[in-house]
Amino acid sequence: MKRHKAAAQAKVRNGLIAALDIGTTKVCCLIARPAENGHPLRVVGIGHHASQGVRNGALVDLDGAEATIRTTVEAAERMAGDNIRGVVVNVSTGKPRSRMAAYEISVSGHEIGDADLRRILDPAGVASAIPAEHDIVHVIPVGYSVDGCRGVRDPRGMFGQRLGVNLHLITASTGAVRNVATCVTRCHLEVDGKVVSPYASALGCLVEDETQLGITLIDAGGGTTSVAVFFDSELIHTDSIPLGGLHVTRDLARGLSTPMAQAERIKTLYGSCQPSPSDSRQMIEVPPIADDGASEGTLVPRSMLVGIVRPRMEEIFEMVRARLEDAGYDRVAGRRVVLTGGAAQLPGAGELAGQVLDKQVRIGRPRGIEGLPDAVVGPAFATVTGLLRFAANRPHEGAEPVYRPANSAHSRFGRLGQWLRENF
Repeated sequence: MKRHKAAAQAKVRNGLIAALDIGTTKVCCLIARPAENGHPLRVVGIGHHASQGVRNGALVDLDGAEATIRTTVEAAERMAGDNIRGVVVNVSTGKPRSRMAAYEISVSGHEIGDADLRRILDPAGVASAIPAEHDIVHVIPVGYSVDGCRGVRDPRGMFGQRLGVNLHLITASTGAVRNVATCVTRCHLEVDGKVVSPYASALGCLVEDETQLGITLIDAGGGTTSVAVFFDSELIHTDSIPLGGLHVTRDLARGLSTPMAQAERIKTLYGSCQPSPSDSRQMIEVPPIADDGASEGTLVPRSMLVGIVRPRMEEIFEMVRARLEDAGYDRVAGRRVVLTGGAAQLPGAGELAGQVLDKQVRIGRPRGIEGLPDAVVGPAFATVTGLLRFAANRPHEGAEPVYRPANSAHSRFGRLGQWLRENF
């Protein structure tokens, strides 16, 4: 308890918030000063490093992941000129599950207040809807009802006998979530909050009109591709598939018989999802796997690269389409898609996604945060900027997944008054 109190005091004293994106191909940390007195949220520290110990979003080597996190956070702290005590971290492991659950409580005809919202949003009330050996990451109220009248956005101040809510529950495997928390705490950091990766990416690159009218976000990362569906400004569905840009790199390494590092370089410089008439004439040198000085590289046409890259990316988008259709959300969010993540930087990825999904696609990039250098304004950094925005907008919630009203009391006397109102 003393440690948590000291950490909270330190965070208030230096006024910094931090976000940590643990990905398959990279780990990134952003440190920022929150918006106050008319000054916008501004990044003051940045660190990113090639990831170790992470496979398809899951931690497979705690020592390797810990070393990467330490290196990344220390780089961000040096740039910020100050130390941090806690971070908001993404959750892309543990096979996240998304489902809706309806819940109702009695309010006995009195005026609905904050205490009733806390009671109906308590995860204990929907424990039966949580899969076995899963932990809650988010409990998001999608819509309330009062005495059967649906479509209520905020029931506080209303009167009725029964208060109902539709909750969007996002859960993940208990062991996988604890592994992430353990790895972060081994770096002498506290987990101030956990956010599923597609939700964080959406916070980083979507605009209000898109979430209001309905949109599907696809975060094509290195090891996983995750999906978030928004409608009427609410997150109504998330999903994840264990395929990403790293699988494209492996296909190139196998197909061209070249090392992974060279395959990544070739993909970055020459890869594309769409063929062009000049592909057969453009020749690319491919280094051999056993580079002992005696072996010479081979020349292959660019059309061969496209023939390897396009089928894998097409498979990823087809799997996303199938998952959305199975869940019943393929048409709910309209015909708009935002594609983000590192794999979205492949030339032609947006056009291919539009063809497969039959939707209008734009590439999503971080927005609305000052101090971001050009190196971190690409789609690959949408998740970490979304985590930072989450940390800035919900500074008092910590790791709790439950909605807290904005005017709830946090002081000792405020909690005493709240207890008296709820019990007498």
